[in-house]
Amino acid sequence: MNGAVTDARTTGSTAISAPGSPAIPAPRRGRFSAFVHRAKDEGRLVVQPRMGFAEIPVMREGLRAVRAAQATAVGTVTLDSYTRVNDHESARSALRTGADLNGFPLVAHGPQATRQMLDGLAGADFPVQVRHGSALPYPLFEAMVAAGIDATEGGPVSYCLPYSRAPLSQAVDAWSRCCELLAAQDEQMHLESFGGCMLGQLCPPSLLVALSVLEGMFFQEHGLTSISVSYAQQTSPGQDLEALAALRRLAGERLGGTDWHVVLYTYMGVYPRTPVGSFRILEDSARLAVRSGAERLIVKTPAEAYRIPTVAENVDALEFAAAVAADETARGESWAATSTGVYEEARMLVDSTLELGPTVGTALVRAFARGHLDVPFCLHQDNANKSRAYVDPRGLLRWAKPGAMPLKPEPSTATARPLSAQSLIDMLAYNERRFDREQLTRVPQWSLS
Repeated sequence: MNGAVTDARTTGSTAISAPGSPAIPAPRRGRFSAFVHRAKDEGRLVVQPRMGFAEIPVMREGLRAVRAAQATAVGTVTLDSYTRVNDHESARSALRTGADLNGFPLVAHGPQATRQMLDGLAGADFPVQVRHGSALPYPLFEAMVAAGIDATEGGPVSYCLPYSRAPLSQAVDAWSRCCELLAAQDEQMHLESFGGCMLGQLCPPSLLVALSVLEGMFFQEHGLTSISVSYAQQTSPGQDLEALAALRRLAGERLGGTDWHVVLYTYMGVYPRTPVGSFRILEDSARLAVRSGAERLIVKTPAEAYRIPTVAENVDALEFAAAVAADETARGESWAATSTGVYEEARMLVDSTLELGPTVGTALVRAFARGHLDVPFCLHQDNANKSRAYVDPRGLLRWAKPGAMPLKPEPSTATARPLSAQSLIDMLAYNERRFDREQLTRVPQWSLS
């Protein structure tokens, strides 16, 4: 069950200081961050669904079921596609006519109705995060603040390049205003970077780590003190463990004075299509979360290869992930990560990007304009799309062509062959094939090096 957290909406801060210097107040923790850190201190992994329903009674029952799950869970309200692009009139029309929506239309329902939906459910022992996918989210942030939401996520790069045609400079301006809105509140909302999940797959770990840390620095630059940095499970458990260690190290170096934690996403790309394969990849992500020290895990369900999962399917996935995490914690096994230079590449990308502008936002815009940051296979107008990645025979995700980024391609015969449509399809389906194939014979993935 969810562990009780006895703090109020914000907890008292403790003092931190260097020897011989005055005490500096630590960042105040809202109830979302306080819940995550309490669970970490008690040796429990926080698990979280990506669940959203249009109708208030259904969404409330979904949250109630998550709260009652046999897991240390936080709630999620995922917004619909109309709301993500600020087409709130279409969302209202859908509510009037009963047309299908693929999430919760928070602005259309209004802050008061959202508060009422959360009343008696959300609290110190069950904080709730809104997930949205909007590049220009200021109206959403206004509604979330008015509704008293505990946390949300996204970022100027991570919610612009994959999901929007808006210019990156416009997204940076919009997210600047959003962060400043949160920073002005007495009780700050927690903000999670989505930077470690770009396109879901085929983005080498060093760029994912760099983008997540850069977005965290952007949030900090605009006054936020409670944030999380993210990383999505990729194709190699060993490389993922290395990447999560690099993310934690780099965040520790660059996010001083900020209360932060690490969130891991179960694989965001083409998902296994068999139930056993789907639970196997979820199992690996839960074990990876424990072994890497990640504080929070975003889970997926077997249904997501076909359709939006039901409440029961979300709860099953949460309880399965929580049970795996508990088993992994009890084992207490140590394991060595790969050594592919993720930290060194990520640090270099962060440092060289920051040299391009006086602010993090300006530097990000200039970095993408010059191809200094370049997400493979991303078709957004402000992304150079000159870089390419490939999955090597060991399952490691590597650079084939770095484009104009200051990186070196990996020496491999794979880079000598031009990328074909079939080879791209094969790479996209790498985890689908791997985990579906393992439904009969378990291959010990943690032996990869």
